[in-house]
Amino acid sequence: MATIYAGTSGWAYPNWKPDFYPPKTPSAKFLAFYATRVNAVELNYTFRRFPAQKLMGGWIEATPAGFQFAVKAHQNITHVKRLKDAGQYTMDFIGALTPLREAGKLGPVLFQLPPYLRADVALLRDFLAQLPHGVRTTFEFRHASWFTPEVYDLLRSVNAALCQAESETLETPDVQTADYTYLRLRKETYDIASLMPQVASLAVRGDLYVFFKHEETPEGVLNAERLLAAVRQG
Repeated sequence: MATIYAGTSGWAYPNWKPDFYPPKTPSAKFLAFYATRVNAVELNYTFRRFPAQKLMGGWIEATPAGFQFAVKAHQNITHVKRLKDAGQYTMDFIGALTPLREAGKLGPVLFQLPPYLRADVALLRDFLAQLPHGVRTTFEFRHASWFTPEVYDLLRSVNAALCQAESETLETPDVQTADYTYLRLRKETYDIASLMPQVASLAVRGDLYVFFKHEETPEGVLNAERLLAAVRQG
């Protein structure tokens, strides 16, 4: 049976008090509280640094079984090397996530490519060939040239998901390339009832990861909580 995971990109936001975090919640307890309300988070932290094992140990301890950490790939892979000759660095990066993987809490690794990077099928083929087996990956292409059948076939060959990301300038095609779906919802507000038909149709395809915009207000995490409540209610 497919599982629906929902959350936001991060949790360490004092300005989510008091609408989400109780007023007296210390920052050290934010993740533990967050994980009582939603079941996933997307880590932006990893875009700039490898997480230390001690840090991940704290994350694992603070979250219940079944909680998922989706991980944004390091900028050296996507923005500096731009996937070229990035195989070893990528292996090192995913290797650093071993504590999450062994705890059963590693969600997909998100490779968010820069908007100026145009499609290069040979580059993508070489990069995908070096990814480790058994780790879910998703690719957010931010240039329309990537949206071609050849690219979709390459993603399917390694069970990598085409990230369904909302954007003011680009519309991602609804194309299934893996046995799970990764959805990034960037608007400030949503009507969850109106969103549910899309969620239901995507969940039929396999596990679904849904991440709402966070930013200055707790509306994103509240939307994630509302979505999970609607799922439980059927």
